Amino acid sequence: MRFKQQEMIVKKPEADSRSLTDFDVHLLSEGTHFRSYEKLGAHLFEIDGRKGVNFSVWAPNAKTVSVIGDFNQWDASSHQMHLVGNSGIWELFIPGLGEGEVYKFDIRSRYNRHHAIKADPYAFYFEHRPKSASIVHDINKYRWRDGRWMKMRKQKKWVESPVSIYEAHLGSWMRVPEEDDRPLTYRELAGTLIEYVKQMGYTHIELLPVCEHPLDASWGYQTIGYFAPTSRFGTPEDFMFFIDACHNNNIGVILDWAPAHFPRDGHGLGFFDGTYLYEHEDPRKGEHRDWGTLIFNYGRHEVRNFLISNALFWLDKYHIDGLRVDAVASMLYLDYSRNEGEWVPNVHGGRENLEAVEFIKKFNEVTHEYFPGVLTIAEESTAWPGVTKPVYLGGLGFDMKWNMGWMNDMLEYISKDPVYRKYHHNNLTFSLLYAFSENFVLVLSHDEVVHGKRSMLGKMPGDDWRKFANLRLFYGYMFSHPGKKLLFMGSEFGQRNEWNADRSLDWHLLESRPHQRAQRFMQDLNRLYTSEPSLYEVDHDYSGFDWIDFRDVESSIISYSRHARNADDYIVVICNFTPVPRWGYRVGVRDRCFYKEILNSDSRIYGGSDVGNSGGLVSEDTPWHGKPYSLNIVVPPLSVLFFKPLR
Repeated sequence: MRFKQQEMIVKKPEADSRSLTDFDVHLLSEGTHFRSYEKLGAHLFEIDGRKGVNFSVWAPNAKTVSVIGDFNQWDASSHQMHLVGNSGIWELFIPGLGEGEVYKFDIRSRYNRHHAIKADPYAFYFEHRPKSASIVHDINKYRWRDGRWMKMRKQKKWVESPVSIYEAHLGSWMRVPEEDDRPLTYRELAGTLIEYVKQMGYTHIELLPVCEHPLDASWGYQTIGYFAPTSRFGTPEDFMFFIDACHNNNIGVILDWAPAHFPRDGHGLGFFDGTYLYEHEDPRKGEHRDWGTLIFNYGRHEVRNFLISNALFWLDKYHIDGLRVDAVASMLYLDYSRNEGEWVPNVHGGRENLEAVEFIKKFNEVTHEYFPGVLTIAEESTAWPGVTKPVYLGGLGFDMKWNMGWMNDMLEYISKDPVYRKYHHNNLTFSLLYAFSENFVLVLSHDEVVHGKRSMLGKMPGDDWRKFANLRLFYGYMFSHPGKKLLFMGSEFGQRNEWNADRSLDWHLLESRPHQRAQRFMQDLNRLYTSEPSLYEVDHDYSGFDWIDFRDVESSIISYSRHARNADDYIVVICNFTPVPRWGYRVGVRDRCFYKEILNSDSRIYGGSDVGNSGGLVSEDTPWHGKPYSLNIVVPPLSVLFFKPLR
């Protein structure tokens, strides 16, 4: 079945005309209807020359289902739906309705006389919270202008390309204090956020979940409207405009996607038709007690179909370039955050969630089949093998995986006073033992700057000068370490306060020179990273990295080289994690030539002490570190140096 843009289907006049065909019902029941969003939900429709809206919803254990809304004074007796065979799908065409109608489903169960009023699981648009009704909306009317980007994307090999991701929460990136401190709209963000990201040199924006959600404090991770961008910032077309603008500025868009759990809100998916339809009945399998949410029943065909269709929906209708899958570890393990006796083993007696594993594999297979060039990224914090190996080789099939181990090791290391760092030197070097076991993304995400963890600048030890120097050093090490990159908003200019989702970033800090200079360093670092193939082409293989010296524990200095596919294209990197400058420090190199100092984090333009090597120096005929030549350099305090050989 080819996946292509489908035009609105208008049925020929028939007495029993309906949008769902027998083939649709068959595919839905076996879990292979990956365009179910074009059938279920609310769609503008025409039957026998009468225009209206066709409603359909899966509720197999319902006794009656009705469409209610302003058009019938929310009276469940006015528009009762019809059951389609034995499919468990209810359907009704209501003539005279159009775009903008507000509606819900009134569901009465055949069991225990349960009665619930539910939002449409497939709704494309919702009322602005705290209201929660679904809205009839035609999402096919937007005219895209990103054809060049979409054509390029199909051929793109992101594992061999620079990927520098700016992670953003739309509600708190920037606000308008003159208008009750409201967040920017999608269209306003298209003019401000995109321009900023472009100027800073990032290749992608990763958005915390934008799917409709009732609770601001969940940051979008407790999703209700899986097929609707939140109305907080505008209409579906406004969000399409934002993505279109990103693409026309050569910026990819990654969406944070949360198929691991869903909230208990009464109008949501929980106990949908008076039974545990989307979730498990057994709380040992169906609840995340830490989050107060419910877990999808991945073993059910219709639930898998719902989730995979949802993933493809964002790639199809909204041209999203990647999905970062949240909380993958919680999906993989039946005993995730559970004590003994609080979980149920699988059929083999193990703790692996076999149904979730098969769902994840199918999700990745289908996504890459239908949308080549799209990224799937796992937030997975364990040692589960083969997360980024293809499914046909026994892996889960993701393109990339967040490197949580590197993040934890480095945050522990960099937060220590430099005098103690020599006792924790392995925190710097351990990641290279496993750096090429998966296709990693190095992440400093929103989770690291909230809930008492302090901002990135706040984690740095010492006075203000040392804090900023440490921050530049840390980012320089990150961008020269194998793996793609992700940095949360505000961290690039040294936000001092923790992230607060209810207020804007502290943009006023950029009125002071230390923050201006930190931002300038991040901008130059991004430009260096995206322009030097040695820093991104071979991120996932040993041939792209070579230690020069990782044994200088007393000085807390490490040195290494990064290599492009062309072995003659490389960069030498030296990191000094102490505030002590090192004069006459020798570093072994491969070639007898001039080595240009292409970036020095201690430069005065970044707020440093301006210790350096006068733009570069010629290597000497002194073998060192097992190399035939060496550089006799000055290593500034708390700094990272990048040298490029010029032959």
